[in-house]
Amino acid sequence: MFNLATKLKARSSLLPLLVLTVFVGGCSGHHANLEVDSFATGSTTDAPAVGADTPSYIRTRELSTAWAAHPGDEKIGFEYATNLGKLGQFDTQAEVLKALSLAHSGDVALQSRIGKEFLTAQRPGEAATILERATASGKADWKTYSALGSAYDQQGQFDQARQQYAKALALQPGALSVENNMGLSFALQGKLPEAEKVLRSALAQPGSAAMPQVRQNLALVIGLQGRMDEAKQIASADLPPDQVEANMTYLQQMLTKPNTWAQLAKQNAAN
Repeated sequence: MFNLATKLKARSSLLPLLVLTVFVGGCSGHHANLEVDSFATGSTTDAPAVGADTPSYIRTRELSTAWAAHPGDEKIGFEYATNLGKLGQFDTQAEVLKALSLAHSGDVALQSRIGKEFLTAQRPGEAATILERATASGKADWKTYSALGSAYDQQGQFDQARQQYAKALALQPGALSVENNMGLSFALQGKLPEAEKVLRSALAQPGSAAMPQVRQNLALVIGLQGRMDEAKQIASADLPPDQVEANMTYLQQMLTKPNTWAQLAKQNAAN
């Protein structure tokens, strides 16, 4: 079977790719790569076919002008940042979001939203800085603490991440998304028995069927400990035949592919 310590250590380079379950609003996480004109400062790629989701060059140019005239305006700033993200102008998008954060430093909800935008953009360091500002107020909601935990996990700061998940659970006991993240935090640190315990607790909760990755993640953690029969049983328990087959295919692929943790991160990013 697997040498778990070696396997997990080898995955450490993939930690920046991890995007745990985060409640994100505002700017879209989908970024179209388009060639842009002179108002933007980021990198460019060949333009895809124009479709309904194609960002407007004209509108983005208008927003650039409006932002210059009204720096710190929340409505203009978020729309401008959204368009910049769709155009692939991530550095400029970050500058706009940071300026928004500084302009509204006392707005906890806005700080939380901006921090989550940085998580969506896979910039956990900047996300953590802003989410820390939100939680320092003492008025942040549980989703903000969970997002901060995700930012820490993506930087390999596992103990700090789990402290934030614990705060989130104190505010929202039994939150499945937080327990799922807590379990993955233990797993990524190589603490598979602890991960198993947390994920078992999450799976036992009412409503866990609505979050199937909890079952998949528990089966994966057990499989990584060498208990394949038990992993298969968990992956297929109480499921209709078509879902059993799909879950078993997923489990086998995750246990045999060299990029297990990157794939797990990708699966969680979709939820």
